[in-house]
Amino acid sequence: MRKKALVTALAFVLAIGISGMALAAGHDWSRPLVIRHDLGETVLTKQPQRVVVFDFGALETLDRLGVPVVGLPKQGLPSYLAKYQGNEYANVGSLTEPAFERVYAARPDLIIISGRQQAMYEEFVAIAPTIYVSVDYNRYVDSFVENVRTLATIFGKEEQAEAELSAILRAVAEVRAKAEEKAGPALIVLHNEGRISAYGARSRFGIIHDELGFPVVDPGIVVSTHGQSVTFEYVLDKNPEYLFVVDRTAAIGGQGAAKATIENDLVKMTKAYQNGNIVYLDPAVWYLSGGGLISVAQMVEEVRAALE
Repeated sequence: MRKKALVTALAFVLAIGISGMALAAGHDWSRPLVIRHDLGETVLTKQPQRVVVFDFGALETLDRLGVPVVGLPKQGLPSYLAKYQGNEYANVGSLTEPAFERVYAARPDLIIISGRQQAMYEEFVAIAPTIYVSVDYNRYVDSFVENVRTLATIFGKEEQAEAELSAILRAVAEVRAKAEEKAGPALIVLHNEGRISAYGARSRFGIIHDELGFPVVDPGIVVSTHGQSVTFEYVLDKNPEYLFVVDRTAAIGGQGAAKATIENDLVKMTKAYQNGNIVYLDPAVWYLSGGGLISVAQMVEEVRAALE
């Protein structure tokens, strides 16, 4: 089983690499570049020089590829992107409440948005060409790759992007093969002010199951943006061998107390606790960001560490 999984995954990596070779030449800006996304089509007539970005995954991808931006929402910015708190970058509101007058004042020639702003798409389009780059949780890795390639094509960073993607996809293949060999059923929970909610396959954190190979302890978990509200009795009843924890309270600047809440008398009776397999994931990566070259690489490595 392990050999078959690894061969299949590596074949996918090879396919990604081969298709990426076609991008190496870059776009010829003597003609328009048409970007097709879930909210429509965006036509770019020149390579953007003034980018405003409302998605932290896209921001970190641009950062990794060496593409400058002029504005972003600074509230809730992950610590590994702290340099963008600097005064040289315009603060254009928050992820959920854009300050459109500040966006306009930044004079962008490209705006990048994702799920939290999709209802305001037309308002952004009225200011500048706008593209939508949200990750599809039903096909996390595929949509992540597509988003990275879209940005790489726009900014002429195809070769660098393919090198980054190849490394990440190889890591995904390795972790999946290892998980399919040795990992038991897993449960993912989000901690928020003493309460927990569960996430399963094809959910916000479902990459752990869908792409990295951990079996789902409860296939009946309802897919929801905020997760399925559950109790610690539920956790004990499902008795996962691995328990992955994302601390929303810590992510949004509160007092992180997930461990004290999670490791109570009920959870201490689970296989996950007894075998030392409660994994506290970096909330800045898993909750605030995700879907970018930096965060996805770190997500894969955190899950890999759970198997060591």
